[in-house]
Amino acid sequence: MGVAFKDLITAKEISIEELGNNPLAVDAHNTLFQFLTTIRGRDGSLLMDSKGNVTSHLVGLFSRISNLMQKSLKLIFVFDGIAPKLKQKTAEKRRELKIEAEKKYKEALEKEDAEEIKKYAARTARLTEEMIADSKKLIECFGLPVVDAPSEGEAQASYIVKNGNAFAVVSQDYDSLIHGSTKLVRNLSIVGRRKRADSLGYDVVKPEIIDLAENLNNLGIDQNQLIALAMLIGTDYNPGGIKGVGPKNALKLVKWHKTDFDALFKEVKWDDFFDFGWEEVYNLIKKIPVRDDYDIQWKGVDAERMRRLLIDERDFSEERVNSTLEKLSKQYSGKKQKGLGEFFS
Repeated sequence: MGVAFKDLITAKEISIEELGNNPLAVDAHNTLFQFLTTIRGRDGSLLMDSKGNVTSHLVGLFSRISNLMQKSLKLIFVFDGIAPKLKQKTAEKRRELKIEAEKKYKEALEKEDAEEIKKYAARTARLTEEMIADSKKLIECFGLPVVDAPSEGEAQASYIVKNGNAFAVVSQDYDSLIHGSTKLVRNLSIVGRRKRADSLGYDVVKPEIIDLAENLNNLGIDQNQLIALAMLIGTDYNPGGIKGVGPKNALKLVKWHKTDFDALFKEVKWDDFFDFGWEEVYNLIKKIPVRDDYDIQWKGVDAERMRRLLIDERDFSEERVNSTLEKLSKQYSGKKQKGLGEFFS
């Protein structure tokens, strides 16, 4: 869902080459959901192997990671842990929306309405534990580090950035900014276009970078006020925010009240919208659990393990997998004639 900061935040286009050799902390769940909503068959169904296992997420990961690695990007994938209790209501609302979407999807199939099929199929996406486990296996096959957050992945990724172990968080959502990530990269793809999750069309996209300090300065607020601003608009812990208060009006209110958040949330009648105090959401965002004992190491690509996972277990094209491995070998060996066996473990 994410915080609706789009109308307030300033971003700058950036090339993949400018990001090369910089460690990037990827919001793994956000990325996987992108693949589950866009990589589907003509009937809106997810891609599957011969055993009925979903492969849309693996298809997306395999393509995205290999392409970015060939551009010398150093990726760190950060996965969600246990969601905060305040997020349970959001999760329940999402489940209800998915159930409704499934009904609409079936109706669209009966009517053979391609646009509606695409629209509602994307909204039924669910990320299962099996998908997460398979994703981690593939990421590790590429020799990339995996970090399991104790709670929210974006908070952990932001912490890694704040510690100087990564240059930026990679996510389509803006939530890492309220967790203090100094930089956020969106639209990280070399394709130049992205499928619309709920339609048959494409959007032209270019990577963009958001600098937290620069935006705070432009908005005329500090980090704590940014959190309060997000709460007025709506976060995963208070979905919908304060009704009738849009992003621009929310900014005016935050700047007017400065750091007197008691007065701010009293004026907007927080208690009329939520059965918990504003302090609970604010303190959760400020003090969300993160871990210090994360291990970030980049290793060699495990070609044989990747072949077993993708070709033997998930019916990927042997030619495609081997071709990608060969390209990665050339990229990282620096010698065009160097064989796969010399570079990969």
